[in-house]
Amino acid sequence: MAKNMQPIAKRCKALGISPTVMGYSKKETKRNPGGQMRKKKSEYAVQLNEKQKVKFVYGILEKQFHMYYEKASRMPGKTGENLLSLVERRLDNVVYRLGFAMTRREARQLVNHAHFTVNGQKVNIPSYLVRVGDVIEVKESSRSSAAFKRLTAEDAPMVTVPQWLERDKNALKGTVAKLPAREDIDMPIEEHLIVELYSK
Repeated sequence: MAKNMQPIAKRCKALGISPTVMGYSKKETKRNPGGQMRKKKSEYAVQLNEKQKVKFVYGILEKQFHMYYEKASRMPGKTGENLLSLVERRLDNVVYRLGFAMTRREARQLVNHAHFTVNGQKVNIPSYLVRVGDVIEVKESSRSSAAFKRLTAEDAPMVTVPQWLERDKNALKGTVAKLPAREDIDMPIEEHLIVELYSK
């Protein structure tokens, strides 16, 4: 299975995003601290950078990302907003958003190892798209592991769950209350640039 293994801090710096967007609060790079960057980017470079940013944050490779774009363009409404809604609905992202994993990479691994069920059925596909009403739950046999036990402990990390999701902390369970809207996506993304890039 193909996955993005690029170094986090270095790539975040190149794309101009904070590592905290990825779930990493203490990552930074000392590489080329006073490096000379080109002051003005071409229109294409700006559009490409925006696409690379979304792909990197969500851990998606080009072929799959293009499939999301094609699907988004066939949906009613704005293509850019549809695209962000689709990648936000990925199961690995939902697991991360619910606070069951510290980063999206960790969430992807946990999903791959079949630690979660959707509506009672085991799902081990990170790109699985959740729907309204879906119940995402930590599998019964996985709850005794240290990774999940800490989520219900008194000193469990605080998690800000987006409005489109509901989390039952004590039950290690979350529900998709509605589809994610544009305002639910808190990253600095100009999705119209991605649409312009693919429209060429």
